[in-house]
Amino acid sequence: MRALIQTMRPRQWAKNIFVFAALVFDRQLLAIGPFLRTTAGFVLLCLASSAVYLVNDVADMEVDKNHPRKRNRPIASGSLPVPTALVTAGFLFVISLAGGFVLNWKFGLVVLTYILFNLLYSFRLKHVPIVDVLILAAGFLLRVAGGVALIQVERFSPWLYICTSLLALFIGFGKRRAEMTLLAENANSHRRVLDGYNLGLLDQLIVIVSGTTIVAYSLYTFSATNLPDNDMMMLTIPFVLYGIFRYLYLIHVEDAGGAPEELLFSDRPLLATFLLWGLTAIAILYFWP
Repeated sequence: MRALIQTMRPRQWAKNIFVFAALVFDRQLLAIGPFLRTTAGFVLLCLASSAVYLVNDVADMEVDKNHPRKRNRPIASGSLPVPTALVTAGFLFVISLAGGFVLNWKFGLVVLTYILFNLLYSFRLKHVPIVDVLILAAGFLLRVAGGVALIQVERFSPWLYICTSLLALFIGFGKRRAEMTLLAENANSHRRVLDGYNLGLLDQLIVIVSGTTIVAYSLYTFSATNLPDNDMMMLTIPFVLYGIFRYLYLIHVEDAGGAPEELLFSDRPLLATFLLWGLTAIAILYFWP
């Protein structure tokens, strides 16, 4: 059971917090009905993502055995039998899909699309340079879209789709760079797609996406129609700037970033920045006069 839970990767569930974006920025966080529906959607996305991780680890089992860190994963190490992983994945797929359509048929379609995209990623698209990161970014975009489907949106801005996609691309390319640095000359033997990248290309992509993310978020803070008219959301820009700069520091200086979801909780400055940004945004949206 411990090996199964580890393979389901509970730490990765933090990514599904993006489903709350519509609830928060549409200023419905304090509404009980929408909050409960969004929370239920979060749980179902966690189940769907865990099912995907189980299938992905089965597909990557032989490659993971030669990876310096991933060889310790339960399936690669042999502590979790493949049949157990696949049966559990099938059960989680059924529960997440059925629950998704019960909540809302549009949300059910989002969950179905998320699962199909990730299965395609696991067996084919993760080997295609640039497309692999685009698929990862699409997963975050689908989480936001799922949150929109679960509530009656009144003030949600499409700018958040743009900002979410760009931020996901930034993190995705940063992750690829960290993997190349960690695995050095053996990178392509551990992850085939890395053969289509080099540090120069990744650095250029990261510069483009990080700069575009900052511009897009800055424009959102004073041009989106769903925000307070006093432009106080611009106060959150410094947190976004520091968060991006801190992540760049970690991947370039500390050679970290291979597991961004773990980095968020292990790096105190990054975690503090995220919390301060969230608290400031909520204060402006809900309590600022």
